[in-house]
Amino acid sequence: MTEHDYGFTTRAIQAGETTDQATRALNTPIYMTSTFAFESAADKEAAVDNALEWMPDTFFYTRTGNPTTDALEKKLASLESAETAAVGPAGMAACATALLSVLDAGDHCVASEDVFIITRFLLDDFLSKKGIEVTRVDVRDPEMVRASIRPNTKALFIESLSNPHMHVADIPALADIAHAAGLCFIVDNTFLSPAVLRPLELGADMVVHSATKYIGGHGDALGGVVSGSREVINGVRYQMDTLGAAISPFNSWLMLRGLRTLSLRMKAHSANAMAVAKFLEGRDEVESVWYPGLPSHPGHAVATSMGMTEFGGMMSIRLHGGVEAMERFAAALRLSAIAVSLGDVRTLVYPMPKRDNLIRLSIGCEDIEDLVADYDQGLVAASAPLQMALS
Repeated sequence: MTEHDYGFTTRAIQAGETTDQATRALNTPIYMTSTFAFESAADKEAAVDNALEWMPDTFFYTRTGNPTTDALEKKLASLESAETAAVGPAGMAACATALLSVLDAGDHCVASEDVFIITRFLLDDFLSKKGIEVTRVDVRDPEMVRASIRPNTKALFIESLSNPHMHVADIPALADIAHAAGLCFIVDNTFLSPAVLRPLELGADMVVHSATKYIGGHGDALGGVVSGSREVINGVRYQMDTLGAAISPFNSWLMLRGLRTLSLRMKAHSANAMAVAKFLEGRDEVESVWYPGLPSHPGHAVATSMGMTEFGGMMSIRLHGGVEAMERFAAALRLSAIAVSLGDVRTLVYPMPKRDNLIRLSIGCEDIEDLVADYDQGLVAASAPLQMALS
């Protein structure tokens, strides 16, 4: 059997990593070195030339390549069904270098209207200052996407499950549109992880993750990754190297550790989130629940058509009672930390008063009975003034 014949969980644990040849260490070492030494000038020149051609297993300077990071990239490529992957210091470094690898001044990009706020800054502000036009549309409408494509359009950028409204993108349909027009199709899959959905298998050219989230999984390291064919990812590597977007080898090691439990964690995230979503959907205090695993979600049929049987840990809700109810709910929770990130084994809640009182939930891996009890008392607190007024 080859590595790719093994199951996802086996590859999450073993792909990209071997027993260290120097010490027989079972775990991949943290190669905390900025530079690498050579026996001769000729050896140094060969290593530099090979590394700058993005040849695997060639190292001369950690900004360009590092053995710990190389192991992480190989594991991620295996999990994404990609030829290769490039790892950078944060999710936004991955988004930016992916886009900059295919867009130059005078080019145009079509992108989703519902995206992470810093991605919105990248698309609407940073790229425009570099002479790159961006049109953001509702990518759930294929005709709108098709109508937005111009002769100078070079890329289509979407989030598979959008932040924060949980819109589900029809990746195969969008891939057909992008490729018919000769566009590079880039999918940010941060909210789902490769354990739930693998966009490259559905027609994407590049898949981007904030590895800080589910890939790391423990809220202790920043990182970003772009996966795809060797041809397209070499362009991303050039951007990362030129811009100095290098991840710390220690963070790469933390990501390697986190990935070994990705499959197990995502099963727990997904099961807990489904239970929480069903609980919240049945409560009178809750105005709306957006979770792609619910049959009531507008994108549920699209999600299942793409082969999703688990739906991740992300959802958004809105409560009756406006900003006051939102604030009372969040303050009353004991197991959900109020925080802006996601994908942690611990449950996080992100109240968004500037986004029409939306509350984004990143459901963790705690015991589901405890989470449901916590949300129950949170909802009671949220509705308390209304109940007092009615009594």
